[in-house]
Amino acid sequence: MKKNLAAAVGLGLLSASPLVLAQDAAPAIDTGDTAWMLTSTVLVILMSIPGLALFYGGLARSKNMVSVLLQVLSVFSLITFLWVIYGFSLAFGGEGKVFGSFDYVFLKGITPDTISSMLSTIPEFVFVSFQAAFAAITVALVVGSLAERVKFSAVMVFSVIWFTFSYLPMAHMVWGGGLLAEDGALDFAGGTVIHINAGIAGLVGAYVLGKRTGFGKEAFTPHNLTFTMIGACLLWVGWFGFNAGSAGAANGIAGLAFINTIVATSAGVLGWLVVESLIKGKPSLLGGASGAVAGLVGVTPAAGFVGPVGAIIIGALSGAVCVWGVSGLKRLLNVDDSFDVFGIHGVAGIIGAVLTGVFVFPSLGGVGVDDVTMAGQVWIQIKSVLVTVVLSGVVAFIAFMVAKATVGLRVAVDAEREGLDITSHGEKAYNP
Repeated sequence: MKKNLAAAVGLGLLSASPLVLAQDAAPAIDTGDTAWMLTSTVLVILMSIPGLALFYGGLARSKNMVSVLLQVLSVFSLITFLWVIYGFSLAFGGEGKVFGSFDYVFLKGITPDTISSMLSTIPEFVFVSFQAAFAAITVALVVGSLAERVKFSAVMVFSVIWFTFSYLPMAHMVWGGGLLAEDGALDFAGGTVIHINAGIAGLVGAYVLGKRTGFGKEAFTPHNLTFTMIGACLLWVGWFGFNAGSAGAANGIAGLAFINTIVATSAGVLGWLVVESLIKGKPSLLGGASGAVAGLVGVTPAAGFVGPVGAIIIGALSGAVCVWGVSGLKRLLNVDDSFDVFGIHGVAGIIGAVLTGVFVFPSLGGVGVDDVTMAGQVWIQIKSVLVTVVLSGVVAFIAFMVAKATVGLRVAVDAEREGLDITSHGEKAYNP
């Protein structure tokens, strides 16, 4: 596998298939690849609605359940709408360093007969749909940092700005052949583009919003761990489309990403529970569910590049370290990141992104890269992380400031105490 090819297509799209690398093969729709990508798209949508919505909803207090569910649903819908208008074009059109082009605005020129220029065996509409689901869940992840005190309108304003100026350039730079792809950065399914990107935005948002009223003085416990567990399991199931679907075809790389998604996630659960048991004296369901998400996040950038042993190590480290990410690091940062978006997605995303540069090498079970040493690839990975942190942080701060100046960021203290379900939406999640 050539390093530049794997980086340019970013998602790991067909990254080791000799059939795809053949230069003289005429593009033709493959029904098997198309069926797998359609299935993967549905699985990624499942991750957001209902997976992420239930995961976050269970973590909220009961008086804020409706608000969290609606924010996830609305952000998902908004981003898929914007994706069709200009998002796909700016992410995957043209050959710019940071942004694509306006060639595909409103999906101009794409028809049922158009074959994807990125994936030569599936219809363009299928690739557009798959990537829309990725974009939507990325922005929806940020909701978890802002929950229980943010205005609904502020979430919408933030989402438009951050999606346009942070998600789209990151997607293009990593997966669309832009700056980071040219540098050789490896990100199979979204360690930088999705998880670090969203984690940093959530951290900035938590600082700008300030802590929830009563935070540190009152108990802020999940109101329904059953929902959180169901949400985590739906995320795990959907993540097979996320990771294995990022192979872009029903091939061996999809199989590698598939098994890595199983073993890394299991290792994340066990890593979290072991550390939690040592620290607190007992394991918890919330810890197990969080460890699963940490393992999933950690393996995302590595899924199609590393072997199963590398995936296990990445997953276990992600689960173990994220225990500190949601406790010691959170206290150190003195921030109220409501559902630990940075502590899990940001921290595990960084671990996975950097360690991809280690375990990609054949001597450690990976698929290999050409013309670069392990130290060199790790440095490339670190640079991609730093670019993500800076871009996402700056854009997120500007987006929140614009929302503050236009619609305001926080609900009133009385409204927050009563709960956003009633005060913002006039509904209750549970009725007597």
